[in-house]
Amino acid sequence: MSVGKSKTSYANAIIGVSLVLFLLGTLGWLVINGRGLTRAFKEDIEVQVDFHDNTRDENVTKMKSILDAQPFVRQSKIVTKEEALKMMNDLEGENVDELTGANPLFTSLTLNLHSEYVNKDSLEKIKQFIMQSNVVHDVTYPKVVVTQMNDNFRKISLILGAISLLLFVVVVILIDNTVRLAMFSNRFLIKTMQMVGATRWFISKPFDTRAIINGLLSGIIAVAGLWFVIAFAESRLPELKLLHEPVLLALLMIGMVLMGIMISLVSTHRSVVKYLKVQVEDLY
Repeated sequence: MSVGKSKTSYANAIIGVSLVLFLLGTLGWLVINGRGLTRAFKEDIEVQVDFHDNTRDENVTKMKSILDAQPFVRQSKIVTKEEALKMMNDLEGENVDELTGANPLFTSLTLNLHSEYVNKDSLEKIKQFIMQSNVVHDVTYPKVVVTQMNDNFRKISLILGAISLLLFVVVVILIDNTVRLAMFSNRFLIKTMQMVGATRWFISKPFDTRAIINGLLSGIIAVAGLWFVIAFAESRLPELKLLHEPVLLALLMIGMVLMGIMISLVSTHRSVVKYLKVQVEDLY
């Protein structure tokens, strides 16, 4: 086996592993974006707290302060009777107060919750908590929308989870086969070293070291490719920046590099051990 052919096999292995890791990383990025999109939809759901008609402004402000201190509230906004009437008039295209003879609306508090609280059980508990106040007339939220949204997101999550698991298994198999194919070209070198008395550790050490380096290079190349795709996609669709999950994205990229190293190392070491156990005549 010539040095040139050995380098070529290593280069092919690095490219092959990089492409497979890039594919897995792209799916991971889509899953992260899907999680961010789910969070954005949920945090856009509004819970409306209506106050009794005779509630004083200071009591409304006090209630807002109490709710702002709760862990489930992301942001809140007071909507006065006049503001609510104006919004309804704009929506209906006519003056509602002229038809009814008075402003039929209440001063209200619009709440946006953290995404983990936007589900049927949590919203009912939040409603019961707010309704304990004697200044609150009613608490409403779009129940049907919340239920359907959570059901759809759950189905999508299961589908993406199944695809991700399947792709992960395929990735492990492809990387393993790519590395073992590269090691096939070194089988005679491994056997020759054994025949001259080299220990298993001495034989496997340089190959394991090379595997770590190759896995690291493959991971870095895959991460660079994914970063380019993300930058290109966000330049075309700036809205994607709103879905940023920097911590999860960093963990994904670190995971890609570690996966490249670990699978390359394990596959290489297995191949070395395999060829050490094989008889010389079986190498052909």
